[in-house]
Parts: sequence; C-alpha cells; structure tokens
Amino acid sequence: MKLLQRGRAVVAQWPYPVASLVAALASFGCYTSMYAFRKAFAAGTFEGSAYLGVDYKVWLVIAQVVGYMLSKFYGIRFIAETAAKRRAQYILLLIAISWVALFAFAVTPAPWNIIFLFVNGFPLGMIWGLVCGYLEGRRNTEFLTAVMSTSLIFASGFVKSTGRGLMQGLGISEYWMPFVTGAVFALPLLFFVACLELIPPPNEEDKALRTARAPMDAAARRHFVHYFLPGIIITVVIYVFFTIMRDVRDNFEVEIWANFGVHDYSVYTRIDSMISVIVLVCISSLILVKDNLKAFTIIHGMIILGCILVGIGTWLFDTHRIDVYAWMSIAGLGLYMGYIPYNAIFFERMIATFRVKGNVGFIMYIADAMGYLGSVSILLIKEFGNTQLSWGRFFQQGVMAVSVIGGVFGLVSLLYFRQKKKLTVSSHLLHLSAAAPAAP
Repeated sequence: MKLLQRGRAVVAQWPYPVASLVAALASFGCYTSMYAFRKAFAAGTFEGSAYLGVDYKVWLVIAQVVGYMLSKFYGIRFIAETAAKRRAQYILLLIAISWVALFAFAVTPAPWNIIFLFVNGFPLGMIWGLVCGYLEGRRNTEFLTAVMSTSLIFASGFVKSTGRGLMQGLGISEYWMPFVTGAVFALPLLFFVACLELIPPPNEEDKALRTARAPMDAAARRHFVHYFLPGIIITVVIYVFFTIMRDVRDNFEVEIWANFGVHDYSVYTRIDSMISVIVLVCISSLILVKDNLKAFTIIHGMIILGCILVGIGTWLFDTHRIDVYAWMSIAGLGLYMGYIPYNAIFFERMIATFRVKGNVGFIMYIADAMGYLGSVSILLIKEFGNTQLSWGRFFQQGVMAVSVIGGVFGLVSLLYFRQKKKLTVSSHLLHLSAAAPAAP
C-alpha cells in the first residue's frame, strides 16, 4: 500500500499530458488484455458439432452473451456504487474467475462445457465500467476513453488473430486455445492494472469543467432516470441496434468473411487496426471542444454519420460497386463510429452538459443491459426462428436496419437533448428571477 501511495505521488508530479498518456495506454492495455479472456473462443469454428439442431459455436456465443447480459443488469447497481479504492481488486478477481471458467471449458466434454462460457461471460461484463471509472470526469476524458474504446475494435481482431495463430502455429486445439490465449495476456493484465492504480484522481480543474463524479445510491439513480426518461429510451433504442450488429460482427466475423470466400485470419487485425485509428482521431479530437453542449451535439453528429456510412457502404456492396474488403471496412467503421461514443463520451458529456450528480457507469450499464438483451434475443430468433440466412447475409440485412433506425433515432435524440437543455436553462433563470430581491 505504501509503495502504491509513493507511486501515485510520483505520477501526480508529472505534467498533465504525460500522466494522461499513461492513463490512456493503461486503460487500452487493460481492456485489450481482458478481451483475450472473453473473445478468443470466437477464433474457433468448432465445425461439425451441433446440439438440438443448433450449431455448437452458436450455443457457446449464446451462453457467453447471456452471462454478459445478466452481468450488465447486475452492473447497473454494482458499478454505480463501487468505490474507487476497490476497482483494481475487483478487476483482477473477476478476470481470474473468467479464466478458471476457460480451464473448465477445456477439460469438460461438449456439450456440458457450454455452461462454462456462461460463467466466463458474467464477471467480464463488469470490467468496462470498472476501468472507465478511472477515466471519467476529467477535462481530457474524450482522449482517455477514445484510446480505451479503440481497444474494443483493435482487440477484437488482435485476439482472434492470436487465437488462430496458436491453433495453426502450435497445434493447440480449439477447446484449449481460449485458456492458453488468456495465459498469454495474464502478465500484461497485471501490469496495466497496476498502472491504472497509479493514476491520480480528477483535480479541481477537472471537477469544475466536468462536475465531480460520485457513487449513486438508489434514490439518486431513480431521480436520474426520471429526469431523462424520454432521452434514455431513445438512446437505448439506438444502442440496442448497434450492439446487436457489433456483437454479430465480433462473434461471427470468421464466418462472415468465409461466406464471402475470405479465409485469411490476418485480415481481422488489418481492417480493425485501421478502423481503430480513425475512430480514435475522431473521438479524441473532442477534447478541443470545451463547451459541453456543443461537444454533445458533435457526438450526435458522429453517430448519425456512422449510420450513413453503414447504409452507403452496404448499398454499394449490394449493387456490386465495391468488393467485400471495402464493404467490411466501411460498414465496420460506421458501426464503431456509432457504437463507441455510447461506451463513454456520450454519457460523459451528457452528465457534464446538465451538471447532474452521478457517474457514467450507471447510465452506460442501463444501455448495455438492454443492448445485450437485444443481442441474445436476435441470436435465439435466428437459430430457432427457422431462418436459413447465412451469417454474411444476416449481417448485410442487419446493418441496413441499423443505418435507417439509428439515423432517425439519432436525430430525434439530438433534438430532445437540445430542447431539454433549453428548458433547464429557462427554469434556472426563472428560479434566479424569483429568488432575486424586489427593487426598492
């Protein structure tokens, strides 16, 4: 503990940009390492196995996503109430549980090992909120969370490429590969969590610009939801569609590429790395915008632009004007331009714009819970709804729905929050007027 306190004291003396860079890289590395415990199994195809008429890999995806979804519902309270001093131990404990589950998955025969993907998914669903807690409420939160959020894109391809490399290069089976991939990232995880613990808390300037962040009890959570209910509903609708298709791309990317005749596993990292850089530049540039309402408006514009890109890219592919590489690049970029803002900066600037007491984790986990509920529902409908669509065709149709619905609801969301801000300012001015003493 004393060593940790000395380390924090040293980092606190560093120039703010240097400390920020350390925080950004630590959060990126931590979440990338976590992804190795979560998504490595998706690099396997598990061909030739089916139970109750459903492909074995689909069972694995459903089991993990159900665990992840339930974790998000539990996390609405858990993340909102977690104190800063407990974050690191929770991160390490939860990931350790998920790793043990991967070992049990490897040694337990199919189909009984499916349950361990559920056990694996539940603890991992809370890692994002715990890591994000280190970054929120700072004047450069956009940069910090942009770097962290790109790990969602980069890690997806990087971990799957690592998993495929372990299988093809070392002959590790599909069942042991997830556990071994986790072992590869275990020491990096410990290092990056230690770095996160060295990050000093937000200073007074941060609090003045973005409001102080605090745990939320039940009464505070009820008040927040009641105050923003229409906007929360609109936001959740958009986020559900983005989460569904982002999850389909993440879990079945191998199958989607294979449907279009591509079997080069290195393509995942190449395309996702390019998307990561573009999204990182777009989101981190928002640190230049000090006005919270203006930044909140720009974020809505990014989400709407993402929907437009998805639609245009898919239309060009459907009409044979571009090839599958260009389409997957454009559609992936559009999806993540819409999805990534909701994972941090949308709610960060929302809280800062309206100066409400709370934390990003609470509202983000409401959206995440409903998003993964939608993802599970779509998986079940596709597998048990007597549909014969391949994953490639399913992805094509799904992203067009995201383009239309996300674009329309994104515009409605923008209009709602801008009007809400006007009403808030008007109400505040009326309150000041009523409280002012009468003129003599």
